[in-house]
Amino acid sequence: MALRSRGTLFCGLLAVLLAASGSALGREEAPKPQFKYAAGTESLSEGCEGNLEVGPEGLTFKCVEGEVTAPFSSISLMQYRSDVSKKVRRLKVPWKVQPDYQLHILYGKRNRFFSVVYRLGGTTHVMVLQVPPQAMRPYLAEIDLRAQKRVEVQSYEEY
Repeated sequence: MALRSRGTLFCGLLAVLLAASGSALGREEAPKPQFKYAAGTESLSEGCEGNLEVGPEGLTFKCVEGEVTAPFSSISLMQYRSDVSKKVRRLKVPWKVQPDYQLHILYGKRNRFFSVVYRLGGTTHVMVLQVPPQAMRPYLAEIDLRAQKRVEVQSYEEY
């Protein structure tokens, strides 16, 4: 009888452990923010941390303050550089957060800034995200493929 109750207790304990581990596996942790809003025409504050989603129709940057979507059909320029290019900085757009022209001094010859220029409703918009190279690498090919446009990558680093 004692063996039977131990076996039942063991089976019950095993079932509880399996149920607990199954529920832990079912929960997905939110991805750690890898992108920061560095500059642009959108109503987000500088440094707002979030993630970039490459969807079927466009790029969406989501942070706690909101989200910005650039449809692929509206994108005219995408760059990944160690700074924000003169071409982007000199755009006559209503900047909410001005790009810092001396960013390359802080980060050297490491690409860190992903700039996207797009048009919506007859207005040019700009989104500049700061992202380290190891986080950006997986996005480059997917963006090129889905957008059917190339991301201009400054050639300091091997991809």
